Amino acid sequence: MYQETVLDDGLRVLTSSMPHTHSVSVGFFIGVGSRYEAKEENGITHFIEHMLFKGTTKRPTARDIAIAIEGIGGVFNASTGRELTTYWVKVARDHFPIALDVLADMLLNAKLDEQDLAKERSVIIEEINTTLDRPSAWVHLLATDLIWPDHPLGRDQAGTKESVTGLTRTMIQDYVQGHYQPANAVLAIAGNIKHHDAVNQATTHLAGWKRKPRRSHLVMDQEQRASRVKVEHKPTQQAHLALVLPGISRFDEDKYNLSLLNTILGQGMSSRLFLEVREKRGLAYSVYSYASPLQDTGLVGVYAGVDAQQIEKALQAILEELDKARQELVSEEELQKAKEFTKGRLLLQMEDSFSVASWIGRQEILEDRVLSVDEVLEEIDAVTTGDVQKVAQRLFQEKKLNLAVVGPYETAQEEQFKALLES
Repeated sequence: MYQETVLDDGLRVLTSSMPHTHSVSVGFFIGVGSRYEAKEENGITHFIEHMLFKGTTKRPTARDIAIAIEGIGGVFNASTGRELTTYWVKVARDHFPIALDVLADMLLNAKLDEQDLAKERSVIIEEINTTLDRPSAWVHLLATDLIWPDHPLGRDQAGTKESVTGLTRTMIQDYVQGHYQPANAVLAIAGNIKHHDAVNQATTHLAGWKRKPRRSHLVMDQEQRASRVKVEHKPTQQAHLALVLPGISRFDEDKYNLSLLNTILGQGMSSRLFLEVREKRGLAYSVYSYASPLQDTGLVGVYAGVDAQQIEKALQAILEELDKARQELVSEEELQKAKEFTKGRLLLQMEDSFSVASWIGRQEILEDRVLSVDEVLEEIDAVTTGDVQKVAQRLFQEKKLNLAVVGPYETAQEEQFKALLES
């Protein structure tokens, strides 16, 4: 499925050949995210992601960088997560050298100009304001703070207005030096390209990238012993709730069991939560579940946007579905539907060259291994109804419930909501 070469500086170069395509996708996957930040650095990983697009010694302005890719019909972007930062470009196959040159230039030669820093600081603060103005996004920040209190995982990846204001050029340069180095990165390329050509280009464009000791993240070892509730008042017509529980790591034996349980509960319009909470009871416009495995922990949760007068009924309906998953085996028919849903989405995803590059790049940097699509399909097919119930019983525990609510309520109502969780 892929070929791999490790360069002398520790950079792993992975390629997946897709000779039927006309495109090539190039992605740098850096093993750093918001969980690596000290409290005073909150938001720095995300800030750096923005700044790498603002200019280099070779391409002094953001416009120069944009034209270099868009001028050849390419697309490019980046993203920051809790454990991973990604920079990627997708271009026509003949323009692969340009794509790699631009990304390498951004990673190795970013100017981090003081004036650009000041302007982008304002942009990011507006991004934070946008989140706070969107209850459907804000409620997730409250939920992660509940489940991971006083830990980098529980903080907003964009930071706060105060932390972003306090970030200096020296702090940013030190953070880049500590984390942006070849042994902490994977270069993944998918499309119509040969492996040896990719390795040769990488060796040329990334010469001089210095290898340094890797910095570690703060381990998540907090044990939750009682349910938690957080209510934030906002005079909205609709209430927003996020009910989250501690999940599992990406190395856990229940990983695929949880994936299918999540699909059954809240993925798509045929899921249990959608049919019960929206279609049958008419309590929510939007309702879904989600699962996020991390290195040593994770979370599983449910989001719903509901009529503010109906929130207690909606919460009760959601809790009933979680309890049902604990108490009863799913049917073979329902499990098979979830398997086909999961496999179908995965196979459709693999039609795109960037999705393939992401598939191999993310696994390599986060897990030090790359499973093939067929291996994952086999894991999914091996899950039984008993496996699904087992992971539901393991995770859906009353004392580990965390409820965040944004809507026309007062903080005093937190006890009222907590009583619902414990009833």
